[in-house]
Amino acid sequence: MESYQVLAYDYPLLGAFWTVMWIFLWVMWFMLLFRIIVDIFRDHEMNGWAKAGWLILVLIIPFLGALIYVIVRGRDMGRREIQQAREQQSAFESYIRETAAGAGGGVDQLAKLSELKAKGDISEAEFERAKQKLLS
Repeated sequence: MESYQVLAYDYPLLGAFWTVMWIFLWVMWFMLLFRIIVDIFRDHEMNGWAKAGWLILVLIIPFLGALIYVIVRGRDMGRREIQQAREQQSAFESYIRETAAGAGGGVDQLAKLSELKAKGDISEAEFERAKQKLLS
């Protein structure tokens, strides 16, 4: 009885190249499809029926739907992505400003309390109570 042994050279180099190419194209296809679906939901100018129509077209007839979407709406995809990135950046910056302002106000009040305690205007117990209020 002969046993069949699979060796590495049974799979030719050109076959490996084609396999890698098809996997690459498959991954790129899914990246494009997900980007189109995200862009459909990101667009605030489209109403719900238009979004549903594009989504059905892209999901039911994926190759033709994606091609039509890129031809019709592809030019504005980058603009919408840049707009969303700017909105996220401004929201992040405003959050940082609010957080820094809130923390800065607490630090200023804590410094004032420390000065009042150093002058003897408030006692140690009053200072501790006010400090706990600020920190909580």
